[in-house]
Amino acid sequence: MRHLALILFCALFTGITASQTDAQSNLFAQKSIGNGRLFNNDLFGDGHDRWRTGSYVFSHLRAEAPDDGGLRGIGEVMEYRFRTEIIAPTRRTRDRPYVGMVSLGAHTHYALGPADISLGGDVLAIGPQTGLDDFQKAYHRAFSLPRPTTRNALPDQFAFQGSGEARYTYNVAPGATLRPFVEAKAGAEDMVRAGADLLVGAIGQNDVLLRDVVTGQLYRGTQGGETGVSFVLGGDVAAVKDSLFLPSSDGYVVSPTRTRARAGVNWQPVPGMSFFYGATYLSREFEAQDEGQVVGSLKLNFNF
Repeated sequence: MRHLALILFCALFTGITASQTDAQSNLFAQKSIGNGRLFNNDLFGDGHDRWRTGSYVFSHLRAEAPDDGGLRGIGEVMEYRFRTEIIAPTRRTRDRPYVGMVSLGAHTHYALGPADISLGGDVLAIGPQTGLDDFQKAYHRAFSLPRPTTRNALPDQFAFQGSGEARYTYNVAPGATLRPFVEAKAGAEDMVRAGADLLVGAIGQNDVLLRDVVTGQLYRGTQGGETGVSFVLGGDVAAVKDSLFLPSSDGYVVSPTRTRARAGVNWQPVPGMSFFYGATYLSREFEAQDEGQVVGSLKLNFNF
């Protein structure tokens, strides 16, 4: 499956080039159409400060004007993604390696028949070179929290993560859509995933929705002017082949399947101001992990 990462990478950039040649356009003609962000931490979930303990993603979306919020051809709506994550072992047992990770990536979102497609790749910097272990130590020290276990950290390295998703949208009731999806990832982690999300309410129905890597929560890359409250329920299951974050050479055994179950609420009282909170259950990722965990997700957005 590691060859799939190279295939995804080539397909992305070859497709973008071909599409732009046909349209006689280029990436430099694109304008900003929105920003998406999401902060995950188990402090807002089960509070145990372990495993997928914290992450943050910022996505900047660009497209050629005018923009109506819809998806177009490949390469015509681009997401430039910055992401950080800390994966921590349980302090008592040091049951997995400590991971500090920073990534930069490019993803295109486009329509292909009835499906919404996301395709792209990210370059990952991993290890003490990111400075995230020092950041976490300083944060815990400042707030008198237990010192994190970082001595078994993965060494400095770089990796590539390719990903592709196909999502369908079905209107199941007025103001309610069901969005089943399939996803493939190759590179740092190799897996195939399938699941669905149910979105109830006006908020987010007509936005470009992006999927968080850790939780699978859908966060808004663009924001329409609708006001009110919407709810999301979702879940998925993945067949996992390999993970750079759990090296088999060090004796770690990856769980062959992972499941996620999530719920969230979007509130937009006025256009340009919104709030999101979600909670996600993550099943075991490796055989020595004795239980799953609950991670909370937050987003505050103010546009003036």
